[in-house]
Amino acid sequence: KDFKTIPTIDKNNYLRAYPLDKLCWDGQLKNNRWTISATSGSTGEPFYFPRTADQDRQYALLAELYFRTNFQIYKKSTLYIVGFMMGAWIGGLFTYSATRLLAEKGKYNMSVITPGVDKQGIIRAIEKLGPYFDQVIIGSYAPFLKDVLDDGVRLGIDWKKYNLSFIFSAEGFNEEVRDYILNIAGNKNTYTSTLNHYGTVELGTMSYETPISILTRRSALRKKNIYKDLFGDTYKLPTFTQYIPELFYFEEIKKTVICSAFSGLPLVRYDLKDTGGVYGYEEVKQIFKKNDINLLKSCQEAGISDTVWNLPFVYVFERNDFMVKFYLCDIYPETIKKALQQKELEKSVTGKFTMIIKFDKNKNQYLEINTELKARVKENIKLKNKVLLLITDQLLKENEGYRAVTKLIGKRAAPLVIFWPYEDPLYFKPGTKQKWVKK
Repeated sequence: KDFKTIPTIDKNNYLRAYPLDKLCWDGQLKNNRWTISATSGSTGEPFYFPRTADQDRQYALLAELYFRTNFQIYKKSTLYIVGFMMGAWIGGLFTYSATRLLAEKGKYNMSVITPGVDKQGIIRAIEKLGPYFDQVIIGSYAPFLKDVLDDGVRLGIDWKKYNLSFIFSAEGFNEEVRDYILNIAGNKNTYTSTLNHYGTVELGTMSYETPISILTRRSALRKKNIYKDLFGDTYKLPTFTQYIPELFYFEEIKKTVICSAFSGLPLVRYDLKDTGGVYGYEEVKQIFKKNDINLLKSCQEAGISDTVWNLPFVYVFERNDFMVKFYLCDIYPETIKKALQQKELEKSVTGKFTMIIKFDKNKNQYLEINTELKARVKENIKLKNKVLLLITDQLLKENEGYRAVTKLIGKRAAPLVIFWPYEDPLYFKPGTKQKWVKK
């Protein structure tokens, strides 16, 4: 009760308001042994966050739970390929440190290679090293990993020869992407062969998808009433994860997620600026029961009963600052992703794009969607019309504001689709995370 009276803090009113040394435990920056990571600066100037081995051990604990539960590393020799960004960014180095810690602690037959965001490096590692191990797990960003697999297919690689599984981070994705990646890999274990993290540079890896959370999300997509009861009346699809409250204490305030944790900097009731919410384990079961579904029975039928953790759930949507404002409506990347990831386009476009609001010579606003073609695919008017139709239909289907704009300005509401060659450096530079929105 008293804890809830503590004011919330965020980057602006706390982190940027004081010198970095004053923010550290005991006001000490120089007299310690830190690993320092930087934010990517996607929502402002980069900020530097120190952490200690304690945070590496926290991540190692979470990772050990899913490596044992999902991937059975206690009985399978494993090659983990770290395909996250190396350097000052947290993803790659943090993952490497935690993975080495858990491998040494548990005496697991687990080896790590760190090509980072390097497609050819990842492909070579799988081809040259994969056959020596019972399984290969790749950790990377979903859109980038999809490109890696597509490139491999184009090079004649049969991914089904390798026992591949996948760990994602940094952004959400829809279930079509999960299915696409598993299909290329020849892996049919929908619930145990992939998972997504929820983490930030401030607090590290806070939660992750479990088999029951994936089943819950997929069930909600099939049953509109469950979706509405869980996530509200929205077309946006959140990342849905479980967490250990003794390590990361989540709260929901006005549909915003805040967290308190033992991080490199003391952060109490830290506003993550993520829209979402928190559920207890029993609350989720009751939502399913209300809709005449026994969640645990569904887990049993899916063959994942032995993976279920009695842990609370946290869900987060795409951040509000990752969208464009087109006249009176907000357009989120999620809608465009759904359009470009439809099956009829999977041989033509990669699914990656960059949205920009521009103005024509008459100072009229328009929505430009820069879209990446797959390798060796040439643009043509038929493909452009198909992409435009799918994007427009998806916007009209789920965005009430866009429907209103279309009534208001007619054909001028239609996006301008511009195709770019595969890996064109202007919007699709290799080795970087995709920027879905440019402002």
